[in-house]
Amino acid sequence: MTKQKEIILLNIYGNDKPGLTSSLTQILADYNVNILDIGQAVIHNNLDLGILFEVPSGSESSTMLKDLLFKGYELGIKVKFTPVRQEEYDHWVSNQGKERYIITLLGRFISAKHISEVTRILFKQNLNIDKISRISGRIKLGENSPDTKACVELSLRGKPKDITEMKAQFLETAPNLGVDIAFQEDTIFRRTRRLVCFDMDSTLIQTEVINELAERAGVGEAVSRITESAMRGEIDFSESFKQRIALLEGLDEKVMIHIAENLPLTEGAERLFRTLQRYGFKTAIISGGFSYFGRHLQNKLGIDYVFANQLEIVNGKLTGKHIGEIIDGPKKAELLRNIAFKEDIHLAQTVAVGDGSNDLPMLNIAGLGIAFHAKPLVKKNAQHAISTTGLDGILYLMGFRDRDID
Repeated sequence: MTKQKEIILLNIYGNDKPGLTSSLTQILADYNVNILDIGQAVIHNNLDLGILFEVPSGSESSTMLKDLLFKGYELGIKVKFTPVRQEEYDHWVSNQGKERYIITLLGRFISAKHISEVTRILFKQNLNIDKISRISGRIKLGENSPDTKACVELSLRGKPKDITEMKAQFLETAPNLGVDIAFQEDTIFRRTRRLVCFDMDSTLIQTEVINELAERAGVGEAVSRITESAMRGEIDFSESFKQRIALLEGLDEKVMIHIAENLPLTEGAERLFRTLQRYGFKTAIISGGFSYFGRHLQNKLGIDYVFANQLEIVNGKLTGKHIGEIIDGPKKAELLRNIAFKEDIHLAQTVAVGDGSNDLPMLNIAGLGIAFHAKPLVKKNAQHAISTTGLDGILYLMGFRDRDID
């Protein structure tokens, strides 16, 4: 009969202090202990350390445990021992190949209700939470800045009972709670994104440029009627695009210069691009808007690529026509693929961000597709959505922490 291995779980609780872990593991080292698992968390200077170890064959654990208890007393911490049967350990090891996922909970603040509702859904899906981490910076008490962000990341293990139902529950729950809930597979690609592509109007900037141009040209109502017709599905994007820019004929280029110089950047845009550039990401604008304004943003934010529609200008006036191919939904997806191919980047390493239905083809082929402050139909058909914070919230979905950003 094979002798059972002696396995012990050591839990340590108390005020954190320098040298604590070193003192305890030195005792284990003196007894030639084999560490099977270890994990530590510190919350508000309170330590929770767990060490699962195997007692060497032929050794008695009682003396070692007495030494650990005495050292714990000296250090002013609580020490707890739990024996673990070998069958339990073997079963635990057999589960390590299971699927792993990441839940990102993002909002202006995170409350107990937010955590409770999300974990309730996870429990019903039979998913186990391995780790919970705060990845946003600490918030001062009483701080009420409109730009405040809070983000918590949950690391999960297991296989959801019904992943479609779970995502639908997250989609329904998130707006009721006033938070964003992102559910991703925890793969190597999530940690190695390299290309981020953006829609422009109502994504990078807080306006629709064609509406700005139409107002200056005195055709705002007519352009709005065409836009609404396109949204109802009565005409496609390309036809609506031609009809709208035709109404801009004769508009002076100086108007475009003034609009370009006063484009309202979306909250968090500069912080986002500063971070992406620092870590070597490639960035692109892929827009159904106009290249004239895309190039202005390119110079301002340091963007690598700009693909947008080009308005024809003759003698300083708009002709009401365009030059080249119209960039619609399918074309956006094609351009994302082309940039990734040129930069030798796997599609799973790409991120796409947009707010409109014409962005969905691009969002759905990217490794991480994000509907940004989008309408319900777009959010429903996109992989992920951000509706509570600015563009820099994207960094949290990519795994960045505030200490990496600031």
